[in-house]
Amino acid sequence: MTTTEGEKTTRSAGSARRAIVGRLSWGLADQAASSMTNFAVGIYVARSLGLAAFGVFSLAWVTYGVVLNVARGLATDPLVVRFSGVSEASWRGAVARSSGTALGVGVAIGAACAAAGPALGGPLGTAFLCLGVALPGLLLQDAWRFAFFAAGDGRKAFVNDVVWGVALVPAMVVAARVGSVAAFLLAWGGSAAVAAVYGCFQSGIRPRPSGAREWLREQRDLGSRYLVENVSLSGAGQLRAYGLGAIAGLGAVGAVRGAELLLGPFLAVLMGLSLVTVAEAARVLRQASHRLGAFCLLLGGGQAAAALLWGGALLLVPDRLGELVLGGVWHSASLLVVPATLGVAGASLGTGAAAGLRALGAARRSLRCQLFASALYAGGGLGGAVAAGAVGSAWGVAAATVGSSAVWWLELRSALREHHQEPIPEVRTS
Repeated sequence: MTTTEGEKTTRSAGSARRAIVGRLSWGLADQAASSMTNFAVGIYVARSLGLAAFGVFSLAWVTYGVVLNVARGLATDPLVVRFSGVSEASWRGAVARSSGTALGVGVAIGAACAAAGPALGGPLGTAFLCLGVALPGLLLQDAWRFAFFAAGDGRKAFVNDVVWGVALVPAMVVAARVGSVAAFLLAWGGSAAVAAVYGCFQSGIRPRPSGAREWLREQRDLGSRYLVENVSLSGAGQLRAYGLGAIAGLGAVGAVRGAELLLGPFLAVLMGLSLVTVAEAARVLRQASHRLGAFCLLLGGGQAAAALLWGGALLLVPDRLGELVLGGVWHSASLLVVPATLGVAGASLGTGAAAGLRALGAARRSLRCQLFASALYAGGGLGGAVAAGAVGSAWGVAAATVGSSAVWWLELRSALREHHQEPIPEVRTS
């Protein structure tokens, strides 16, 4: 029996779809492992240290989040855009320089945090000193995750996060016996360093910090813009939180945080997909560029629909169950489920277009979109807070995310039109 060309094409398309689903599944599994680790750390520290000490730990955690966005913008975001689906030799050379850059960022900013510790003094100063020690391992571990996803091997990223989680268990037990913020920060960072070292064995690549300058020079057209994008995104969230507290009180901040926790499982899925969507969009661009728009629409629309389904399910949760999960926060948080869900759905729709712009290397367009989205997010959140407290802030953010999503898609449409009119740029392989 002979196989027709049509059958071969169908089988090839089916294999490609299964490969994409497989990579997305590993992205979800990896984010689940990472989110569970971070959630466990937060709960364990809060229960062990009490409110005041947990506040100090949280400040260090927030600082880590900002530094992580800096490292991703300079090191791993350009890696995923330009070295997904390339030859192994090209990937290995790029990963050595990219991971070296992430490690260099950790050492440089870690040194600054450590130097700031004595100046700050007290428990906060000690926390920043320990954070400075922990940052190199934390950033290198995160760099391996993106490197593996760029290679289409999310299984290794998942295993690396599992290694971190396993190493974290005895470290946290020891930290609990010591009973200080410093001990927990060192346990958290030390276990990440174990996973970072394991990543070197997984990949067979040694980070090359000496190649950081070369990497930054090669990727300056993307890295500088992604740096601003990432920092503006996290900065807008912090500005909204601090402003909401000043305008409407800490109770409003707690209500918003409670609504975010209710959407937490879906947000973990969204973050898991974000690990692989840019890499997948880059593959679609190289293999069938005319399909990129449809791929991004399917990606963003699917995530938005899933967010609406999750929010609808939350509306059916009985008060007794909600109070069991969030206690006294449930009543205030439940009032924000509808606007919070719409906000996440709007953001989800925009991520499809954002993945497409990054795959196209349209850094100027994506930077413009992100700055607009961040300004709209902060403005909507704070303006809504002035008008109607926590509820107004939630609706303001929902309107902002829907509006910014439209801008993302308009920019992607223009970028796709330009791409089809111009020659395909040569992929960097060094």
